[in-house]
Amino acid sequence: MTQKELGYVELEWTCPACNTRNPGTARKCTQCGAAQPAEVKFEQAPEEKLITDEAKIVEAKAGPDIYCAYCGTRNPSTAAVCKQCSAPLAEGKAREAGGVLGGLKTEPAAPIKCPSCGAENPAMTHTCAKCGAPLVKTTPPPPPTPAAKRGCVSPAVLIGIGVVILIAVIAFIVMGSRTKAVVGDVSDVSWRRTIAIEAFMPVTRETWRDEIPAGAEIGNCRKEVRRTQSEPAPGAREVCGTPYVKDEGSGYGKVIQDCQYQILEDKCQYKALAWVVVPALVREGHDLAPAWPDKALGQDQRQTGRSEGYTVVFETDGRTYEYTPRNEEEFRSFEPGSRWKLEVNGFGAVTGVSPR
Repeated sequence: MTQKELGYVELEWTCPACNTRNPGTARKCTQCGAAQPAEVKFEQAPEEKLITDEAKIVEAKAGPDIYCAYCGTRNPSTAAVCKQCSAPLAEGKAREAGGVLGGLKTEPAAPIKCPSCGAENPAMTHTCAKCGAPLVKTTPPPPPTPAAKRGCVSPAVLIGIGVVILIAVIAFIVMGSRTKAVVGDVSDVSWRRTIAIEAFMPVTRETWRDEIPAGAEIGNCRKEVRRTQSEPAPGAREVCGTPYVKDEGSGYGKVIQDCQYQILEDKCQYKALAWVVVPALVREGHDLAPAWPDKALGQDQRQTGRSEGYTVVFETDGRTYEYTPRNEEEFRSFEPGSRWKLEVNGFGAVTGVSPR
C-alpha cells in the first residue's frame, strides 16, 4: 500500500493546569504560562485545513520537538541548545511522533461559546474575539448508561437451551444405535444405471484476453479489475482511503492517505470448441436383470463415468422398508416374494438383512 502525503495541519494541546486550548506550536500555555509537559499529547483541532504558509511547512517537516534533559523545556528539533537554560540538547528527549490521531476533519465545526462572556467564536480560535478570554476545552458529558435491551436472554435460559440440545443429541445417538428385528417380504426391486457423457461442441465463454485459447473467435470485451497492487503502474486506477492525521511531535500533523492501484485488463467473450457435459444415458427397471444403456455415442461424444444404484422394498405388518444393496451380486439375491429378517434402527432405517 502506498502512502500519499497531502500536507500538514496545525494541532493543539490542552493545558493540564488551567484546561486552556493552545495552538500546537505554543510551547507554553497562552493563559497560565505553564510549559507543556512531555506526557501531554497533541490533539486534532475541531476543524482542520492544510497549511499553505511555506515557513510553517518547513517547521512541520523539521521533526519532533526535543525536551531539555536539564530543565525540561520544549525546544524545536532544529535547536542545538536549550532556549531556557542554554544546555546542549544532544542529551534531550524527542517527543513521541508517528501516532495516528484520526481522520482529517474537513467539515465545519460548531462554534465555541466563551465561558466568560458567552459570545460564540469560530471553532478554530483559541481566545474570545469579544472579551479576549481563553477558550477552554469543554469536557463532554459522560455517555448515558445503556439500558438493558429488551429481549436479552439470561444466562439461566442459555443454560437451559444447552441442556435441551444435549438431551436431543443423546436421544439421536440412542435412537440410531437401538435396533429391532422384523420379518419382511420383498415387494419391489428397482435399479438405475447411468453413463455420463461429454460432447465436443461450440461454446461461448468469458475470460481474460491473454487466457483465450488459440483460434477462438473473440467477441465483446470490457475493462475489469484483474488485480490490485500497492505501487502505481501505467494505466492503473488509483483508489485511496480517507485522509488521516499523524502526530509529527512538533505541534503539526501530517495528513496521509493510503492508496492502492487497480490494474484494469480486457475481459472478453469468445467462441470455441470444448468438451461440455450433456444429458447422461440412463437405463432403469424393476427386475433382477440390470443392464447398461445400449445407445451408441456420437462421433463427437465421449464417456466420462458410470454409476449404478439398487433398491429393495420390504413389506411387513403394513409397513414398508427400503434397503440399498452394495452391488449387483447382492441385489440379484432379493427375489420378489422372498422373506428376509431385517435389522431396523430407531429411525426406521434398515441396517442389516439376512435370509429367513
